[in-house]
This record gives sequence, structure tokens and C-alpha cells, in this order.
Amino acid sequence: MALSFAVVASSSSIMCKAINANNHSHLQDLSYIKRAALISDKSAGFTSPHPNFGCVIVTPSVEVVGEGYLYAQGTKPAEVLAVEAAGERCRGATAYVNMEPGDCHGDDTAVSALVQAGISRAVIGMRHPLQHLRGNAIRALRSQGLQVDVLGEDMQSKLVEEARKACLLVNLPFVHRAASRVPFSVLKYAMTLDGKIAASSGHAAWISSKLSRNRVFELRGRSDAIIVGGNTVRSDNPRLTARHGGGHMPIRIVLSQSLDLPEEANLWDLSDVSTVVVTQRGARRSFQRYLASKGVEVVEFDILNPRDVMEYFHDRGYLSILWECGGTLAASAISSGVIHKVFAFVAPKIIGGKNAPSPVGELGMVEMSQALDLIDVCFEQIGPDMLISGFLQPIPDLTPTIPSEDETFAIDPTVAPFETSIIFFYKTWDLYGAFSNFSPHPIQMPDEDGNYVTWFSVEHYYQANKFIGVSNPLAQDCVDKIKSAKSPEEAARMGRLTQRRQPHLVRSDWESVKIDVMYRALKCKFSIYPHLNSMLLSTAGSVLVEASPHDLFWGGGRDGEGLNYLGRLLMKLRSEFLGESSAASENTCIAL
Repeated sequence: MALSFAVVASSSSIMCKAINANNHSHLQDLSYIKRAALISDKSAGFTSPHPNFGCVIVTPSVEVVGEGYLYAQGTKPAEVLAVEAAGERCRGATAYVNMEPGDCHGDDTAVSALVQAGISRAVIGMRHPLQHLRGNAIRALRSQGLQVDVLGEDMQSKLVEEARKACLLVNLPFVHRAASRVPFSVLKYAMTLDGKIAASSGHAAWISSKLSRNRVFELRGRSDAIIVGGNTVRSDNPRLTARHGGGHMPIRIVLSQSLDLPEEANLWDLSDVSTVVVTQRGARRSFQRYLASKGVEVVEFDILNPRDVMEYFHDRGYLSILWECGGTLAASAISSGVIHKVFAFVAPKIIGGKNAPSPVGELGMVEMSQALDLIDVCFEQIGPDMLISGFLQPIPDLTPTIPSEDETFAIDPTVAPFETSIIFFYKTWDLYGAFSNFSPHPIQMPDEDGNYVTWFSVEHYYQANKFIGVSNPLAQDCVDKIKSAKSPEEAARMGRLTQRRQPHLVRSDWESVKIDVMYRALKCKFSIYPHLNSMLLSTAGSVLVEASPHDLFWGGGRDGEGLNYLGRLLMKLRSEFLGESSAASENTCIAL
């Protein structure tokens, strides 16, 4: 009996140790997943909002040997950067990624990097939100023999849900865009303790402290655009800049039904960033022409309502929008269901005033039971102020998983993935995102002396060519800065700003040669990457449309009124490649 008891005790001890070891390993997994989510957000404010990817590589001896994050669309995947940092120590290691890889290279670069480096296990925080990418990388990694654990599927517990939520929150704009086809919208306002956003006179500078205003600049830097109404333009004359001395500058958007706006306003100064005015069709045509003469873009709607406006800016590729409007427009946006989160800065001040405006206008509610309750409310003291934040809408549920087109085709072969006669592409994370001039495919092009120079992307080459050959040291300096830009987005920002601010630095023949410059760059790109060439040829018979609704030269425009030169050049290139392929086939037949 004693012997039997000893054996049982020993077995129990071993079992407890195994359970403790598993729990410890489980907690480590969640810790590193949270770390991946944290670092994925590192470029916020420096680049425009994009899918946030972070990767942490950990050895079996529990040592972090490599980390990486996606800096901007069109740059190296997080997984590639982490593998490069870890080097040979990747062998047998575990890769933690906050979101399933879904790069825009067109050749599964992120997956290939993990497989070729010898990673043995991958822990993934969430599946990719986009239907055409969801599940692809997970299947690819498993097919290569890697153990893949997905939070909420292969790993489940309360702690797992907390870690998974961290992964969702860092990509909330991307998740909302995929689920609801509108950008993630945040309503921000500052009010006094008695609920006023201005005095009865309209004076509002300043309700909140400087520390709170600095936080607002951070919120702006995380947004694609900032929206205000006509009243805000007339009463406050805001600049709506991020004021961080560089990096991403959100577009300014003014919603005005009547277009009753002043001729002189800070928002008409486009030296740093663009402004878009959205209005009712036919409103003040003469003022529309005036704004156009200042370079301000005007977009008309038959009926101006926040839902239609947000769907339009979704089509422009925007992920996140910050609303800094008055109460009337805020109420309209909330009623339209386009506001997802609220940031309310409450200052310890009382201003009073029967006619002093409040943050949100009439919502048509008559009983307190109708009030909208915020979800996941947070309180944070910022200097003397209190920041109260929370969600008006729950985080979209991405489960059950919607099958991708390829999965649907496997179930029903009559549904072909590429049967559409018109193929749209725009952002690099789109299904055909590799067609974008922002895609991360370096090209080698000859310089003025015939020497081949490597450019990080087609966009780098295109923007630099605006200033190449100009006999001015400033022009050459601009070329050098564009060439070394960390992302296509930054290259485009540099080129466009310089062109706008210093037009004398732009080569005199630019308008006549820019199409040829783009075509030569595209031809190089689709010639040196076989998988891109195959992707382009697979679209034979389809019309290719660059789906930017606001670029009327390279894109197709909002209602098809754009010239779509990028799509045209790709179709021209496709015809050229198909012709070469046919000629090669004929020569092969003759040789036989």
C-alpha cells in the first residue's frame, strides 16, 4: 500500500508540474501576443492608418530574438523584419503575430519568410478581417508543417479573450472597415463640467488644458481625415493640423449643406495638407469655383447625409476618421450610425448660459431609457481634465469565418474567383493590391548616365522623376530625399508637397512625360517579378480600374469620370506581354 501510495503521489506531482508548466507556457504565449499587438502600433502618427502587423520571435529557451512591425503600406512585412533581426536563431523558434499575415506582395512573402527561417510554431492573435485573405496564411503555414495556434480557436480561456481583444483593438479601424464598409469614426469634443462646448457668444478657446489638446493632436495623427461642419469653420477658423513637426497629416473635410462658408479661412491654405469640402449638389456654384481656384476639392451629393459621406470616404480607402464638429452635425452622425467611439474631454469649469451649445444636438429622445450607453468605458485624468472614452457600437464579430472566394470555388466550381469583367484595385491590401504603384516591389531603373539605380517602389521612382534633370541643388536634394523615403506614402507626400510649394523645381516637361515615366516603371516591375506577371496575365479579358474616387487622372473617379491612366497602362502592358507570349509560342512551334 505504501508503495502504491508513493507511486500515486509521484504521479500526481508529475501531473501538477505538467499542468503548471502548461499554464506558464500559456501565459507566455499571451504575453508575447500582447507584445506583438503593442509594437504593431509603433508607426501611428508617422504614417497614414493601415493594417497594423507586429511580429515577435521567441526561442525555445524563452528569449526574444527578433521583432518587427509594418511601418506603412508598401513596406516590408513585420514577419520579414522580425526574421531578419533574429537571423539563424529563428530555427525551432515560435513567431507571435497579432494578426494573420496578409501581405500585398502577391507571393506570400510573410509566410515564406517564416517557413524558410525555420520557425516551428506560429501563434496568431486573430484571422485577417478581409475575406480574400482570411485563413490563407494559416492554411499555408500548416501545409508547411508549422504548428499554428489561433487565439479563440485553438486556444480558449478568459485570458485568451483578453489577449485577442488587444489584437482586435489595435486594428479596430481595419476590422470596422471590413465589417461595415464605412471608416472607423471617432467623435471628439471638449466640454465644461456643465456640458457646454462654448460660451453663449460662441467663444471656445480654450475649454480644455494644453495637455488635453496635445492628446487631440495624437488622435488627429492616427486619423485619415478630420471632419468639421460649416459652423465650426465660421466660428473657430481652425487649422486642424496634427502639429507634430512631420509625419502623417490627416486630410481636412468640411461638411456644409448650403456652402455658406467664408472666403478667407485657414482650411483653404493647402500648403501643408489638402482640404475636401462636401456639399449638396448645386450649392453656390460660384463659391465652388472659388474653392477650386484655391485648390480645394469639392465633392457634391444629391442628398447630404453622414452615412453616404462615410461610404464615399470608405471608397477612398480611409480607415479612420475623427469628427471634431459641433452638436448639430454630431447628432446627425450619431443618428446615422456612423460614430463608433467617443472621446469626451471634461474640464473642471462652469460657463453656464441658456443658449450655450452642447456637444450633441437633438437626437429625438424623450426618455432617459432611450439614452445611448457607452461600452467599455475608460476614465483617464489628463492634467486638470478628465477624458471619458467608450464605444457607441460593439466590436464587430468576425466569426463565423466567411469563406474566401477560393474556398467558395472549392465547394462550388461554378463560382470562379476571377470571373468579373471589371477588376478594381486601389489600396495595397486589396485583392489586386500588387497592381498598385505603392506596392512594395523594388525596381531597378537606369539613371541619366545609364547606371542602374534601385528604387523601393514604383511610386518612389515616379515622384523623384518630377525633379530629375533640373539644374537646381534643391531639386537634386528632393530626389535624394524621395529615394530614401521609408515608404511609398512618404515618397508621395514629399513629391506632392514640393510640387505644390516649389513648382519651379519641377521639370518643365513633366506633364508630357509623366505617363511614360509611370509606364517604364510598371514595365520593369511586372517584368522582374514572375508572380506579378502571371497575376497580370490572369486578368486577360477584364477591364482594370484604379478605384481611387478622387484621382481623376490615374484613377477611375467616383462615378467613372476619371481617366484611369494607371488601369490603362496596366492593360497596355498586359497586351504587350500577351503578344510576346504568343510570339514565343509561334516560334516554339516553328522550331519543332
